[in-house]
Amino acid sequence: MTILDASAAPGQTGPPSSHGPRRDPAPLLPDPEPVRVLGTDAAGEVDPGLLRELYRRLVLGRRFNQQATTLARQGSLAVYPASTGQEACQIAAAMVLRETDWLFPSYRDTLAVTARGVPPMDVLALMRGHTHCGYDSRLTRTAPLSTPLATQACHAVGLAHAARLRAAADPAADREVVALALVGDGGTSEGDFHEALTFAGVLRAPVVFLVQNNGYAISVPLSRQTAAPTLAHKAVGYGVTGRLVDGNDAPAVHAVLSEAVEHARAGHGPVLVEAITYRLDAHTSADDATRYRSQGEVDAWRAHDPVTRLEQHLRETGQLDDTGVATVTRAAEEFAARMRAQVAQAAQAPAPDPRTLFAHVYAEPTSQLREQAAELAARLDADLDADLDADLDGDLDGDLDAAEPAAGPRTRSDLS
Repeated sequence: MTILDASAAPGQTGPPSSHGPRRDPAPLLPDPEPVRVLGTDAAGEVDPGLLRELYRRLVLGRRFNQQATTLARQGSLAVYPASTGQEACQIAAAMVLRETDWLFPSYRDTLAVTARGVPPMDVLALMRGHTHCGYDSRLTRTAPLSTPLATQACHAVGLAHAARLRAAADPAADREVVALALVGDGGTSEGDFHEALTFAGVLRAPVVFLVQNNGYAISVPLSRQTAAPTLAHKAVGYGVTGRLVDGNDAPAVHAVLSEAVEHARAGHGPVLVEAITYRLDAHTSADDATRYRSQGEVDAWRAHDPVTRLEQHLRETGQLDDTGVATVTRAAEEFAARMRAQVAQAAQAPAPDPRTLFAHVYAEPTSQLREQAAELAARLDADLDADLDADLDGDLDGDLDAAEPAAGPRTRSDLS
């Protein structure tokens, strides 16, 4: 097979038939079957300490999802998109990164951000509708939760490429920075995803894309989103390495992501990892999942729950007993109690000024933003005037009531 020199000057010469493949696609092809560890001989080779830490974090993560969903139902959060069933992907994503690496989450990846050390209420601030982002992205090396689908993938590529350029020009800059972008299967249907993969492949940017394929883009099943053999196969068309992993197998996800991150860090180019998983809860706390999937389907996937699968393995190998489970469960309940206390404390804080909505969109506000800000200010002023008029009317009514006789109903003649 003829491989053209990618460093050659732009442009092709000769007839179109001579334009052979630029790269051998074989090394880019994803695994023929999802990588698995649990239930295989490879499970015995995993560090027991890592397995126990994965289990501890999975249990805390499951409790985080449960508590956040409850808070949304109680009205403490405007909405919550749970990652219940996807905890292995979220936890592994946080664990494989260095402090100098960056995480680019989607709106469903609150658990991954929390697992990276960001306080839960800072992570959930967006879900309360009070701020664009409740944490310092530069300090935490974690981008804001992205509600628009797949836009964070482009940002991850840009940052990874910029970090590499800065490291080359400034000896004091962080070196070998890797960006990890979390994307859902629905996000792979977006143009931003295509653009991100294109630039990542061309620039050979040190970035990893983790696609959490949970089977649905809200209510649209995967079969209506793509005809590709797997989502990991999409990597090949961009010159990116593809990997396929069982997303409900925590040590497998950790191993594949670790390899992908180090592959990118070593300068070997970007990696697209597809994790086959399933969200056991609805799309969000405002969604009715029974309208598009059966309970039988959910129950079948619940049998592959990442938390119970890892717990079963640890019990069978003598690495976990009832006492250990109780200890982790108690820690999870204490964690949930702290979340509730923080929510109660946050509820006492004054409501944010709506005008701050425009504060951190662009360094220099666009004409559209200035127009919208002016419109909001006018509405707030009108509301304030209306409230003042209502207060004055109330005071006047109170004065009239005080001046009227205490006995007998008020009649028309009383006011004449």
